[in-house]
Amino acid sequence: MKFSGRGILLDIEGTTSSVSFVYDVMFPFVRRELDQYLRVNWGSPALNEVCDLIAKDAGYGSFDAWCGSGREKGRGQQLIGEEILRLMDGDVKATGLKAIQGLIWRSGFESGEMQAHVYGDVLPAVQAWNNAGCDIRIYSSGSIAAQKLFFGHTVVGNMLHLFQGHYDTTTGPKKEVESYCTIAKNFGLPPGEILFLSDVLAELEAARAAGLQTCLCKRPGNAEVEAGRNQPEITGFDQIELLKSG
Repeated sequence: MKFSGRGILLDIEGTTSSVSFVYDVMFPFVRRELDQYLRVNWGSPALNEVCDLIAKDAGYGSFDAWCGSGREKGRGQQLIGEEILRLMDGDVKATGLKAIQGLIWRSGFESGEMQAHVYGDVLPAVQAWNNAGCDIRIYSSGSIAAQKLFFGHTVVGNMLHLFQGHYDTTTGPKKEVESYCTIAKNFGLPPGEILFLSDVLAELEAARAAGLQTCLCKRPGNAEVEAGRNQPEITGFDQIELLKSG
């Protein structure tokens, strides 16, 4: 694919990194550590904030409105734990879930138990795009905090300095056009000068409707994509050729 714009927006799962790492390593880590994390951190400001997010995702005004007097008696921990597992079982892209996953993943990345997978073509391409003056940012359903942990602890080292911005579901759902309009405004670029790379057609279609250029990533382990959709396709970032703007 040839690209002559100035901004590149990247998905993570299935685009920069393998789906299997997320599902086979990161998600099981959360399930393993969840109960202990809730016990040790119950009542902390960070966890209180996340509990309110999870309650709002569940349709309540606040965590207190959801659990009542149970916050201090253990019922609150049980409610949160059960809701997190329910959301994970359904692969729900809920803001509160993503926030608590990020909090739990921190210990795994900082201890060295987890190192984020990135495809071999990602680091050289992102470095080259930076050297060419591109503004490269991340848009993932995972929280911004989790994104920074992820790229700060990859198998090829700390990549965080290579990205100029991060977006998550607090910006908007990834399959809605308005989310990409908001991101383009934040870039400070015309939408047509931004290229969005993802493995999910519905996301690409929303981005294209917002005026962005788009390209489908077909990585090993990604879900099969129906034929006949009008999206350029790549199997690696090295297949994107940067052209000088103007």
